[in-house]
Amino acid sequence: MAQQSFDRVYLGFHAATMAPNNATDSSGYGIIEDAAIAVSQGRISWIGKATDLPDHNATTSDLGGGWVTPGLIDCHTHLVFGGDRAAEYEMRLQGASYEDIAKAGGGIVSTVTDTRQATEAELLVSARKRLCALMADGVTCVEIKSGYGLDLDTEAKMLKVARRLGEELSVTVRTTCLAAHALPSEYKGEADAYIDLVCNSILPSIAQAGLADAVDGFCEGIAFSVEQIERVFQTAQSLGLPVKLHAEQLSDLGGSGLAAKYKALSSDHLEYLSDADAVAMAKAGTVAVILPGAFFCLKETKLPPIARLRELGVAMAVASDANPGSAPVLSLRLMMSMACTLFGLTPLEALQGVTIHGAKALGLGDTHGQLKVGFAADFVCWDVNKPAELSYWLGGQLVKHRAVAGALT
Repeated sequence: MAQQSFDRVYLGFHAATMAPNNATDSSGYGIIEDAAIAVSQGRISWIGKATDLPDHNATTSDLGGGWVTPGLIDCHTHLVFGGDRAAEYEMRLQGASYEDIAKAGGGIVSTVTDTRQATEAELLVSARKRLCALMADGVTCVEIKSGYGLDLDTEAKMLKVARRLGEELSVTVRTTCLAAHALPSEYKGEADAYIDLVCNSILPSIAQAGLADAVDGFCEGIAFSVEQIERVFQTAQSLGLPVKLHAEQLSDLGGSGLAAKYKALSSDHLEYLSDADAVAMAKAGTVAVILPGAFFCLKETKLPPIARLRELGVAMAVASDANPGSAPVLSLRLMMSMACTLFGLTPLEALQGVTIHGAKALGLGDTHGQLKVGFAADFVCWDVNKPAELSYWLGGQLVKHRAVAGALT
């Protein structure tokens, strides 16, 4: 029999493939003990038990034990921004309200000001540090939103930085235009006029420049109405861009029902999600993105309806929501643990949330999030005895090896 042609073969580990059709394992993790992975042109070309590995002449690397999973996918971040809001954190701990902070020039307004003033080079340096922290914790694919520019030039600047991060670092970056994030101060009291700007200028220009892979919005009392977000979605649809949504974080406006109507990739936060909208999401195949970091940092008490989402079969992703205000989070594994402890996910659901379901939330369900032939050879070898430990440990350096497109980084 002729030798198989692979670029590289990895041995010396157990695998949690996260592939739902793995016939050899009933735990849900898709376990293959004493596994091997063969890589060709950045994709998995063979995976199975090492004893079944076909004859080949490729270079072989022994990972030295541990568990290999798909690389983690952080499907909701705001990594590119100017300045920070650590001073506001101290003010909140000393009793200042959000309103007090806003009146003092803080909140999202301060981040918009700092982001507008920052150069592209400055934004690249600061965002790189944050992204490298996520990568060190096992992330191989990340979504990065704009939304702290709220004008065409700054939104484009943020998305250019996000694209450069994907070009310069060993990580897959998906970009999302979140121009409908908040009302800029120059449009105070004129939300419809600002949505005109988003739909008539910002989104078309961003799309023409190829800077965004998706469009997002914030549907909330402190942001934009269902009607205003629908205009954004209609514009995105006309430009051929899929949509996502921040919804039901602070109240139930029915945003997730709108997201389902437009077959959104995901609806995110969801603490106040109604049953009707949960049913609509299930029918539409819209992923529920759970963001425990913001829940924790804002001291929220209203839990998203996890049991109902589980009952309906809605895919639940878990993400960091890394941002300067409500979720200064730099560890996706910590979010997995919080999703279990605060929201009642199982360790399996948490790992699915940052692999197979995280991929689906980015429109990458056919190429990422599983160890499967034809999928991207993005994986992490962890120094653990079982996959559940990825949610069990709070912090710690658990990554032994990290591979993107089949190459160790």
